[in-house]
Amino acid sequence: MGATLSKISGAFLSLFAGFSAFVLTLLGFLLLGSLDQQIAASIIIGLFALLVVWVASERPNSAQARAVASLIDRLLAVGRGDLSSPPPPALKQQMPALAAAVEGLFEQVRSNLDNAQAMAMYDPVTALPNRVHFKREADRILAARSTEESAALLFIDLDGFKEVNDRLGHAQGDDVLVMVANRLRLVLKAEVTAGMMAPPLLARLAGDEFTMLLPDTGSREEAERIASAAIAALAEPFVADGQSILMGASIGIALCPEHGTDLAGLMKAADFAMYHAKNSGRSRLCVYEPGFARASQAKAEFESSLRQAIERRELHLAFEPQLCLRSGAIIGGQAMIRWQGGKGAKVLAPSEPMLQETGLGIQLAEWTLDSVTAALSRWRTADLKHRLGFPIGARQFERLDFVQRLRGALAQTGPAPWNVELELSEAAAAGCDKWTMAELERLRREGVTVAVIGFGAGGVPLSRLSSVPVDRVRLDESLVANIDRCERARGVVASLVHLIHGLGAEAMAAGVERHEQVEVLRVLGCDVVQGFFGVDPMPEEAFLAWVDAQDCARSLARAS
Repeated sequence: MGATLSKISGAFLSLFAGFSAFVLTLLGFLLLGSLDQQIAASIIIGLFALLVVWVASERPNSAQARAVASLIDRLLAVGRGDLSSPPPPALKQQMPALAAAVEGLFEQVRSNLDNAQAMAMYDPVTALPNRVHFKREADRILAARSTEESAALLFIDLDGFKEVNDRLGHAQGDDVLVMVANRLRLVLKAEVTAGMMAPPLLARLAGDEFTMLLPDTGSREEAERIASAAIAALAEPFVADGQSILMGASIGIALCPEHGTDLAGLMKAADFAMYHAKNSGRSRLCVYEPGFARASQAKAEFESSLRQAIERRELHLAFEPQLCLRSGAIIGGQAMIRWQGGKGAKVLAPSEPMLQETGLGIQLAEWTLDSVTAALSRWRTADLKHRLGFPIGARQFERLDFVQRLRGALAQTGPAPWNVELELSEAAAAGCDKWTMAELERLRREGVTVAVIGFGAGGVPLSRLSSVPVDRVRLDESLVANIDRCERARGVVASLVHLIHGLGAEAMAAGVERHEQVEVLRVLGCDVVQGFFGVDPMPEEAFLAWVDAQDCARSLARAS
C-alpha cells in the first residue's frame, strides 16, 4: 500500500512539474520582450522544473533509504546478541518481501544456535548432560550450598559394556546406553517423587561412564541406598538385537564435604572408590577412603616398573611340574611369569588386580602367548609329550580376536592337536558367556585342554562352572595346606574332589610340598598334584632336565 501511494505521489509531482514548466515558459515568452530577459527566465524556469522533478523522484527513494538504514541498525544489533527482535516497521512497510526474508533468516539462526548449544551441552546418544554441562552445573550447585548442607557424588562405570560393543556392534551398544540412562533416570525419579532428595544431576561423562550429583543428601547411608538401587536396576538383563545381555555396574561414592568441597576433589575421590569397587569383584559400590589414594600411587609405581621390565626383558617363563597320582608320571608343567627385577624374583599371575587396573594385562598376555608357543615349538621338535599349561586372563576372552590370535600362534608350532592347557581363574570361568564357551569347545576339539585354577577360594558356586567345558579343576593351595594334619580340611577336599569328578573333570591340587599330603590326596581320589616336594618353578632348561631325570628314575624303578 505504501509503495503504491509513493508511486501515485511521484506521478502527480511529475505532472505538476511539467505543467508548471509549460505555464511559466509561455508567460515568459509573452511578457518578456528582450532576449536577455527571455534567456534568464528560461534558465530559472528550467531549474524550477528540475527541482520539482528531483523532489518527485527522491521522495520514494528516501523512504526506502530509511528502511535500509533501519535494517542495517537491526543487523548491527545482532552483534550485541539481539536475535529476538522483529524486523523494523519501516522495512516491513517499504520492502515487505525483504522483511519476511530477514525474519526467516533470524529464525533459522536461532534454531541453529539452539541445536549447536544442545550438541555442545548434551550427549547425543542418551540426551543426558555431557561432561561440559555437568561440570558447569555441578560447580554452580556446589558453590551455592551452605556449609551445613551435604552432597554426594556417584561415579558409575558399567561392567562388561566393551563386550557388548565388540559382539553386537556400536549401534546396539548405543541402544544399551540409552536403556542404561533411562534406568538411572527412573532410580532418581523415584527418589525425587518420594520427596527424599532435591533434584539430582545425572550425566554421561564418556563411553560407559555415568555420574550422579545428589545435592542435599542426608547421610552416607542414603547415598549408599541410592547407589544400591542403581546397581540393582543395571543388573537386570538388557535386550538388544533380540539378545539378552547381562551387565552390571561398579559405583564409587564421594561425600561432600568429607571427601572434598569442589567438583575436582569429589570426582577424584569417587574415581578412586569406583576402581576399588571394580577390583573387589565388580557390580558393587564403595565409599571413598584415604587409603585408596595410596593404592593408586602404588598402582602407578607398579605400572611404571612393569613397563620398564617388559622393555628391559626382565620377564621369563618358569615351569612347575605336574604329577599324575595314579601312574606317578610327570605329565606336564605349568608356565608361570617370573619377574626378575631389582627387588628379587616375583611370579605374576594374569588375574593379579594390579595388572587389570593398569591395563598392562593384555600386553603381558601377548608376551606370555608368544613365549609359551615358542617353548611349545621347542618341545614338539624334541618330541616331548608333556602337557604345557599357561594362564589366560579374563579380559583376553573379551577381545574378539583373541581366539584367532591363539589359534594362529599355536599353528606356528605345528598342526593340531596341540598339547597345551588353558588355565582360567575361577571367576573368569564362571563369567564365560555362550560365545566364549563355544570357542573353548572348538579349541578342545583341536587338542587344547581347559583347566580352572584356584577353585574353592573365590566363593563362586560350582553350579556356575557346570556349563563350562573344562578338563581339570585345580584346588586352591589354601585348601590342601593342612590336609595331612586337619580332619576338617580332608573332609572339605574330599567333597570338592567328588563334585569335580561329577563334572566329568580331573581334580588337581596345587601347593603340595610334603609326602604326607601326596598320600592323603591319593586316598581322596585326587588325580594330579602340582608343586610337590617343595620344587620351585624352574627355567625351561632346568625343568626339562629335572623331568628327564625323574622319568629316568621312574623307568629304573620299574625295571628293578
